[in-house]
Amino acid sequence: MSAQDRLTDALYGLGWATVKKLPEPVAVRLGRTIADLAWKQRGKGVQRLESNYARVVPDATPERLAELSRAGMRSYLRYWMESFRLPAWSAERVKGGVDVKDIHYLTDGLAAGKGVVLALPHLANWDLAGAWVTTKLETPFTTVAERLKPETLYDRFVAYREGLGMEVLPHSGGTAFGTLARRLRDGGLVCLVSDRDLSASGVEVEFFGDTARMPAGPALLAQQTGALLLPATLWYDESPVMQGRVHPPIEVPESGTRGEKTSVMTQALADAFATGIAEHPEDWHMLQRLWLADLEPRPADGPAGERP
Repeated sequence: MSAQDRLTDALYGLGWATVKKLPEPVAVRLGRTIADLAWKQRGKGVQRLESNYARVVPDATPERLAELSRAGMRSYLRYWMESFRLPAWSAERVKGGVDVKDIHYLTDGLAAGKGVVLALPHLANWDLAGAWVTTKLETPFTTVAERLKPETLYDRFVAYREGLGMEVLPHSGGTAFGTLARRLRDGGLVCLVSDRDLSASGVEVEFFGDTARMPAGPALLAQQTGALLLPATLWYDESPVMQGRVHPPIEVPESGTRGEKTSVMTQALADAFATGIAEHPEDWHMLQRLWLADLEPRPADGPAGERP
């Protein structure tokens, strides 16, 4: 392990060990202070965030984009402060920490016994939403995590999410899709963060007026297993309670090839994501390149884009 990897792992470990012990108001102030410092330094992540917001809010002035990126960094650090503290939250704190509109789409889908794929973008705190599902709804689910480097950091994230009640599968290795399909055929719930493709097999979609690539997995799983495909979006307001919405189901088209059906369904997913992101752009934590026009050239046999 390199010195940089050791430092990264140590910093995350320090966050989970220390921040969760802080009183909540102190953690909130700490997160905002770190966010403002990072925003003022205007590193690559902040610049990319601002560039992405420029696509979401195309008529924004430079001053408005600066305001959005500052609010975006505060939202991003709120996510981290909450995530570091989540293992110490009581069940009642988790249950009261999220308010989801139209949750009946999810609960009715699960009651039907056909399985549900819940797909989300990188909005607000998807880990808190997951903890709410396992605690408030008392519904376990399966998800997928990208293999981070160093491996010890990946292990920390897996242990953290499993501690919140999730079953976590590695993104790489080729076995995740089959396991997800089995969980769905058994009537289970699968939750996937799905606004950025991490493979070479993503589906091209129109997203805020330009072409991006999003994962095919949610649509393919719904087609293959008969599970319900539900988009969901999250956002913060001024309260300590995160807000959310489950959007209407995305139907499998009646005709077309598997690829054509996947394309139509993934576009519908992207449209639902765009609705939530446009309403709350500052809560979209996309600090990486997303649109194909922004991606750096990659070897033809490798995945396009950056790894977070």
